[in-house]
Amino acid sequence: MTTLILLAIGLGAGLLSGIFGIGGGVLIVPALVYGLGFDQKLATGTSLAILLPPVGLAAVIEYHKRGDVDLRAAALIAVMLMIGSWLGAHVVGQMDTKTVKASFGLFLIALGVWFSFEALSGR
Repeated sequence: MTTLILLAIGLGAGLLSGIFGIGGGVLIVPALVYGLGFDQKLATGTSLAILLPPVGLAAVIEYHKRGDVDLRAAALIAVMLMIGSWLGAHVVGQMDTKTVKASFGLFLIALGVWFSFEALSGR
């Protein structure tokens, strides 16, 4: 089950990355925290490992030294991120600019409401 969730996180992040140009901190970290129960540091370290080549080699090394990176999760999500980002880029090519912009705005609003509710409810 965990493997399927990791693959779904990778595919979802890839799709949203291809459509909106987002992924790591906005989608993968919350998905790992709320979907798989990772603590915030492990989720952040794992997300950085996923984005390692283009983003954060030095940060991943430091997180890994402390045991805050799940390399298996990072590898599984990274594979699906690549597939999903290609698929998302293909899908967004079929959409008009207004729809993409409105969808991105609604996504950010929903994410902001979710984070605010979680913070204010003490979770």
